[in-house]
Amino acid sequence: MSASLPYEQWLDHIRTHSAFYNAQLRHLPTQGCGFNQLPVVNLGEYWKGSDDLDSWPVLTDHVKDALVFKTGGTTSQGKLSVYTHAEWQLMLDCFGQSLSAQLAAGDRIANLFFSGDLYASFLFIHGALCSVDVGITEFPFTGSVELDVLADAIAAHRINVLVGVPAHLLAFASHLIAQGRVLPQITTVLFGGENLFESQMPTLKRVLPNARFASIGYASVDAGLVGASTPDCGLGEHRVFDQHTRVEIIDDLSGNVIEGCGQTGNLVVTNLTRTLMPIIKYPVGDRASWCEPAGAPQRKFALQGRSAESRRVRVGVLSLFPEEISDITRSVAGGSQWQLIIEHTQGNDRLLFKWVADAQANAGQARSHALKAALIEQYPGLERLHVDVQICDTKALDRHPRSGKHLSIIDRRVYGPKATGDAV
Repeated sequence: MSASLPYEQWLDHIRTHSAFYNAQLRHLPTQGCGFNQLPVVNLGEYWKGSDDLDSWPVLTDHVKDALVFKTGGTTSQGKLSVYTHAEWQLMLDCFGQSLSAQLAAGDRIANLFFSGDLYASFLFIHGALCSVDVGITEFPFTGSVELDVLADAIAAHRINVLVGVPAHLLAFASHLIAQGRVLPQITTVLFGGENLFESQMPTLKRVLPNARFASIGYASVDAGLVGASTPDCGLGEHRVFDQHTRVEIIDDLSGNVIEGCGQTGNLVVTNLTRTLMPIIKYPVGDRASWCEPAGAPQRKFALQGRSAESRRVRVGVLSLFPEEISDITRSVAGGSQWQLIIEHTQGNDRLLFKWVADAQANAGQARSHALKAALIEQYPGLERLHVDVQICDTKALDRHPRSGKHLSIIDRRVYGPKATGDAV
């Protein structure tokens, strides 16, 4: 199963050297333990103690000969993701090989992903571009390049491919529209880090009329490889990296693995090539459905929005973290129950934040204003989105239609072509 170790050897190594997994899998047989017997990991337990890499029980070894990246919240809060150099290079090679299908020999590529502060995206895409199978030229601008400078450089250096996050690409397109500029030489735009919605296409096509748009692929700094983007993938669709991962879609109520097409569940990933920081049945925070029957090679799946249990929610260029939101709601407004509803209308994300006061004394519009200000302070740039903060009673919070459980995150954005159905 693994590109580096046979399944039994891989699992035995993790059980032997990770105190966390040794405890989590103690009830399972040491020999002949099938993959389907492994439990979905509890993320709260998984990340407990991750602020100290010297004692974090998940790790199978001391952190040496390694790369460390931020995977959530502020650096001081921990949540760091760790790779050995060999694991990182293997991931770059695999992602780069899949990326080759989206590129052509001679492409001149502007890398507009963001770098610094332990973020992985720019370094990851740069490394993947260095591993593609076709001859390309990279211009590593990063996302901090001034937009006028970028537009001039595209013309001067005959750049024909842009890669970056959709919000930044849209900001660039808006800048070009304001300047009355069009870039017909751009033939390909590859996006990552968040989804590109159909309603955003007209803005991009107005200034990039000859470009085709596709995902650059799906990987996360914590889970690693998730899905490859191939030319036959539509918006929101990806294919499984069969040699490196096991991808499952799991019903969020029954916990059963979904094998049929069209049924939405939580996306869960096992990485078969990472052993320093093992990833076994790890919920990546997205909901998805299968597009092809079981057994199909590199089986295609379609993203269907963020799950209610997601550790990170992407809106625009921002990542919001439920743990931080809970702390802010409790300290500023005196509330412990809240719900964030995300919709995409008129080309932009819109957020409705509903919260319930723990005591009547804490109720009032003033608290909602203070809560909105605190959220904007925590997430600079949030003020550029449409954010509505409302106090409500518990009955006004939407719940899971089958289980009746409270849902902290409700993502109503449509992640694929509208003809394929609405997101759940």
